[in-house]
Amino acid sequence: MLNLSWNATDHVKALAQCRFLDAPRPGLLPSGRRAAAVVSCYPAAKAPTLAVVSDGLARVEPGLGSLADQLRLGSLTEDGLSYKERFIVRCYEVGINKTATVETIANLLQEVGCNHAQGVGFSTDGFATTTTMRKMNLIWVTARMHIEIYKYPAWSDVVEIETWCQGEGRIGTRRDWILKDYANGQVIGRATSKWVMMNQETRRLQKVNDDVRDEYLVFCPRESRLAFPEENNGSLKKIAKLEDPAQYSRLGLVPRRADLDMNQHVNNVAYIGWVLESMPQEIIDSYELETITLDYRRECQRDDIVDSLTSHEPDENLEAISQLNGTNGSAASPATEDYHQFLHLLRLSGDGLEINRGRTQWRKKPMR
Repeated sequence: MLNLSWNATDHVKALAQCRFLDAPRPGLLPSGRRAAAVVSCYPAAKAPTLAVVSDGLARVEPGLGSLADQLRLGSLTEDGLSYKERFIVRCYEVGINKTATVETIANLLQEVGCNHAQGVGFSTDGFATTTTMRKMNLIWVTARMHIEIYKYPAWSDVVEIETWCQGEGRIGTRRDWILKDYANGQVIGRATSKWVMMNQETRRLQKVNDDVRDEYLVFCPRESRLAFPEENNGSLKKIAKLEDPAQYSRLGLVPRRADLDMNQHVNNVAYIGWVLESMPQEIIDSYELETITLDYRRECQRDDIVDSLTSHEPDENLEAISQLNGTNGSAASPATEDYHQFLHLLRLSGDGLEINRGRTQWRKKPMR
């Protein structure tokens, strides 16, 4: 286990993070080799230091850190296997409900994930690429994203997000998040995602080799840790393909230049906005998004034209409740009135090729 030593009080108060400045060299890795890494740790108002990690031991030496590292409200946790960061919700991140939008939440998840990767020494010119990945021209791309929001933060609220990554078979990795209201420690959301490697030139998927796995798994929990440990949780549920004719649609969506990310494809958060474009207005007016699951099936390029399709999806559990309540003569179950579920499909307008399929669940808006 990776152990980093500094004063616990300083660690809690630090407006900084610990940063691995050298890629891990062979040493106690999942493949059985040994690793060594250099970590930069800098509590607020103190000179940055380096923790040299080798064979599970660390020694502290003077070091340097960037200004962003020193000012960022985030750091590795004490065991070095996850990362926490605090964010203030800004006015431009708030939507019609006077709370943060789901796009804001998704952007914060991406930000804290990238900061975590940067903090352990992975690339800053792409999304969490390791030394071997850069040599092989490989990048990470999102395969699946599942977000559950129990309470939306409002303008000026402070949100603390913890994130960590783990291996996911031979073809990818996963990243999980837990969101808390920093004022009271209440869990206000959870999320999980699956990522696969793609060759940046050929745009073809590639298996994760041992060299890449060894580079990032040294920074992952030794035992499985899941944001959604519950059996049969929503993050595991398959998404059926939405067939024509859809109940609702928004056709001819075009990527903006601002939708492209550092890897020259449409950022995964843009897909969330496209999915919501075809939601019926009466749901947007009276309900708020509780859960969104997206399966990413095809890259979207800047010149593509996209159709967004949406239809109601019956929820088996709620349908059973509704049928039971219907025996007393009531027209509808309050459970089904307060809750709605939808299937979504994003496809290319020209040939109908599937880009993304999704599921959303909506709850009645709380009284404010």
